[in-house]
Amino acid sequence: MKSFFCLLLGMGLVLVSAAQERMTAAQYIAGFKNIAMSEMRRTGIPASIKLAQGLLEAEMGNSNLVKRSNNHFGIKCKTEWTGESVSHDDDEKGECFRKYNNPEDSYRDHSDFLRSRDRYASLFNLRPDDYKGWAYGLKKAGYATNPRYPQMLIYNIEKYNLQQYDEIVINSPQPTPEEENLATDEPVNEPETTLLTGGVNEVASAADYKVKTRRNGLSAVFAAKGTSLLAIATVHQVALTRLLEYNDLKKDGLLQEDAWIYLERKNKESSQSTHTAIKGETLFDISQSHGVQLSRLVDYNNMPPEEPLTAGTVVHLKAVPMDIASNGSARTGKFLHEVAPKEGLY
Repeated sequence: MKSFFCLLLGMGLVLVSAAQERMTAAQYIAGFKNIAMSEMRRTGIPASIKLAQGLLEAEMGNSNLVKRSNNHFGIKCKTEWTGESVSHDDDEKGECFRKYNNPEDSYRDHSDFLRSRDRYASLFNLRPDDYKGWAYGLKKAGYATNPRYPQMLIYNIEKYNLQQYDEIVINSPQPTPEEENLATDEPVNEPETTLLTGGVNEVASAADYKVKTRRNGLSAVFAAKGTSLLAIATVHQVALTRLLEYNDLKKDGLLQEDAWIYLERKNKESSQSTHTAIKGETLFDISQSHGVQLSRLVDYNNMPPEEPLTAGTVVHLKAVPMDIASNGSARTGKFLHEVAPKEGLY
């Protein structure tokens, strides 16, 4: 009898220990809210959605898949995956799932997974605080097979007030100290194109991305280094994808320099005819400085957009009219950039 009670006591201790090791929803949220907010700044995916998906897909961090692979979003290998993997029973037995070195890598890969697939593209046109739109949009795009997937995400968001983390990102352009201290092997907030503008020093002390002004006849804001492009888009009610397009940017994230950001499409040409480059300046820099579409400057000058220019290079800010004689007859109404590539004038 004594042995029997000892056995029961031992089993009880094991069960208590196992229960204590299970992560609660509150612990999961506290542990991953900062990476969720950091990813929202980088990619525009609401932090509330990422946390709600993590709570659901990862079973609050307690699923067998998470413990074996750090895969918090149930992302399968797919053909492009070259990293480590684990075998896990899901829709079919022994399916291939991605394995990560740490949970942060899983959160980042989940963001990149959504951004890289066309079927999710429309979600990035939603307001960043529209978690309901994101929830239903994910289901519509085929992210999950459960017909109640949107309602489950929304339930988690509202039960645990996860939308508060969206508001933190939207209302604060600078990352929190906790976000900045996230361990990472590579920078995750660096845009593909660094924003540089002329005349920045004149207004650097007055940088305020919430104050709309006019620059080069366009609606624009001047934002300080470290400001989130998502915050600018949200405050001025411009879709993030549009903001990137207006400013000839390929990626969102945090500004790497003080910069002018346009809230509408830039002009096709400037009222000024030319710009004399300083050493290291690029067509992109000049495009932002003068509010002229980068593609137009490339056409007008037949120069690559990112190549540093030598000091004194004259850059055309508008089409250059010219007359070219051909077979004895003058052709008028042509512009240099229209004929130069064909006739070898550059």
